[in-house]
Amino acid sequence: MKDIDINETLKNKIFLKYLLYSVFIILTVKILFMLLQIPHVMNFFNNIENQTFDVRQNIIAKYKKVNPDIKIISIDDASYEYVLDKYGEWPVKRGIYADLIEYLEAQNASVIAYDLLFVKSLKSSREDDLKLAKNISKYDNVFTSINFDNQDAALRKPVDLPEYLKVKIDNESDVDLASPAIHFDNCRVIISEILNNTPNIGHINAIREDDGIIRNFLPFAGYKSEYYPHLALKVAMKYLQNKNEQVPADFKINKNGDVVIGERTIPLSHFGTTILNWYGPSGSNGGHTFEYVPFWKVLKTMYDEENLVPKDYFKGKIVYLGTSTTSLFDIKSVPTDKLFPGVETHTTFVNNLLDNNFIRRVPPLVDILVCMFLSLFIGLIAVRTKSTILSSLVTILTGVVFLFISTVLMHYFNIWIGVILPLLSMAISFTGVYIAKYILKSRDFEYTYALATTDGLTELYNHRYFQEQMIHHVETSKRYNSEFSLIIIDIDFFKKFNDNYGHQSGDAVLKQVAQVLKKNVRATDIVCRYGGEEMTIILSNTGSKDAKTTAQKICDAVANKPFKLANDIEKNVTISLGVATYPKDGQTPQDLIKYADACLYKAKENGRNQVGSIE
Repeated sequence: MKDIDINETLKNKIFLKYLLYSVFIILTVKILFMLLQIPHVMNFFNNIENQTFDVRQNIIAKYKKVNPDIKIISIDDASYEYVLDKYGEWPVKRGIYADLIEYLEAQNASVIAYDLLFVKSLKSSREDDLKLAKNISKYDNVFTSINFDNQDAALRKPVDLPEYLKVKIDNESDVDLASPAIHFDNCRVIISEILNNTPNIGHINAIREDDGIIRNFLPFAGYKSEYYPHLALKVAMKYLQNKNEQVPADFKINKNGDVVIGERTIPLSHFGTTILNWYGPSGSNGGHTFEYVPFWKVLKTMYDEENLVPKDYFKGKIVYLGTSTTSLFDIKSVPTDKLFPGVETHTTFVNNLLDNNFIRRVPPLVDILVCMFLSLFIGLIAVRTKSTILSSLVTILTGVVFLFISTVLMHYFNIWIGVILPLLSMAISFTGVYIAKYILKSRDFEYTYALATTDGLTELYNHRYFQEQMIHHVETSKRYNSEFSLIIIDIDFFKKFNDNYGHQSGDAVLKQVAQVLKKNVRATDIVCRYGGEEMTIILSNTGSKDAKTTAQKICDAVANKPFKLANDIEKNVTISLGVATYPKDGQTPQDLIKYADACLYKAKENGRNQVGSIE
C-alpha cells in the first residue's frame, strides 16, 4: 500500500475538495466548446439542436393563427386530374393563368402571386404566352417567379437580368452577404415577354438543412454580384403598401442584423438567412394553417359559372397559386410537416413578416452564458446535496424547467435559445462533480484506513495491521504451500537513550530507524511498529536464509547511519533482530512471533547489534 502523509492529507482535504469541484465545473463548459470547434462535432450538435427546434415548433404551432387575408389556390391531386381530363395535358395552357388574373382582379384581390416558373415550353403556344405576359404586366399587383441555381455554364449560359429586378442593400451589420450559401452561378429565366415587362418578379429558392428539412428562408439571393429579393418578400411588401404602410424602395440591414421594413424587421443569420416561425402541418393535409381553394373549383367558377367559390372570396386578399400534389415535385419537409407544399413556405414567410414574428436565434455568447450558469447551478446542487437521489431529481427537474422556459420564449417572444448544449453541460457537470466526489471519497476512505492501520509517529503500519497481515500470510502460505518470514527489531538501550537525550530525540530516532527499514526492504514487504521501540517486518515469499541476509543488511544500515537528534546533535544507535520463517519455525502467527522474539533476546544476550539465533 502507498504510504500516506496523514497530517498533510488532513491539511489539504477541504482545499482539495473544493478545488476539484471547481475544476470539474469550470472545465465542463470549456471542454464542451473546444469540441465544438471540430466541424463534424459542431454539425452533429447543430443537427440535434435543429430537432429540438422542430419539437418546440410542433408544440406551439397549435396556438398560432394564420392571417386570414392569405389564400392559396392549390393545384392538388384532384385539380391535376381535372386539368388532364378537361384539357388533355399538363402544364395547363398559360392562357388560363391569364384568365385567372382577370378573374382575381375582378374580385379585387390585393396581391396575386404565381409560385410557378413560366419558362419556355414547347407545349405552350405563343399566343398564350403573350396573353399571360400582357396580363401580368397590365397590373402592378401580379407577381411571378424566377429560380437561381448552379447549373454548369456550358449547359446553360448565365443571362443578365433587368436592372429593375435588382435591389440595393445597405448593410451596417456583420451579416455576410458575400456568403456562398446565398449566391448562385446561374439562373433559370422565364419567358422574355414577362421578364422584360414587369418588375414584379422574385426568386423562389429554398434552403435545406443537412437533414433535408427547410427551417430557414432566403430573403435575398446573390447572382452576378447583385441581389434579388424573394417573391414572398415582394408580395408582402406590396400588400403592406396596399394597406397604406410605408415600405422602403431599398433595403437596410441595421447593426443588429435586421432587415428593416417600416415597423417590421427580418432578423438575419450571419449567412443572410432568416428562421421561419411555422404554423403547423400543411392545410393541404388537413392542417390548421392557410386556407386552400382547389384550382379545379376556381376553374369551374370562372368558366362554367358554377358558384363553387363564393363571390368576393378573394377581395383584399393575398392570393397565391401553387402546387400541392406530390406528382409535381414541389413538396418540402419542414419542422411541422414532412409533406409541405413549397407555396406554403412562401405564405409562411409572408405571414411572419405581416405579424412581425420571425424566429430570432440568440447569439452564441448567450448560449455559453446559459451553459455556464446551469453548469454552476447543477454543480453546486450536486456538491451541497448529500443525497444522490435528491440531487438527481433536482437536476432532472431543472432540465425540464429549462425546456419549458425555452419553449415559452419561442412561443411568446419568438426567441430560439439552444437546449442541447445547456442540457449536455448540466449532465457533464453533474457527472463531473460525482466523479470528484468519488475521488474524494476514495481519498477519505484511504485516509480513514490509514488512521486505523498506520502509526502516526513513524508512519509504519500499526500493531493491529501487523496481526491481520500475519494471519493473512499464514493462510496464504498454507494454501499455496509457500514460505514467508518475520523479522522483529528492537532498538538497543532505547530507554537510556530517552533518559539521556529526551523523548523528542527518542521520537526522532524512531522515525529515522523506520525510514531505514523501509528503504532496505522490497515494496511488497510490510514494515510495522510493534510497540514502543519494537518494529517488525513481514517478508513475503522469503525463506530463512534470505530473511537472515535481509536482517543483517538492515542491522548494518542502522549501525552505520548517524541519527540527527534535537539541536542538530548526531548519534549512532544499534538494533537487535530476531528472525522466524513459516512453516519451519512455527505454524501460527503466535508461534512465529514467539520464535522470532526468542531469537531477538538471544541477540541481546550476545551483545546486541546483531541478528540473533537459537539454532
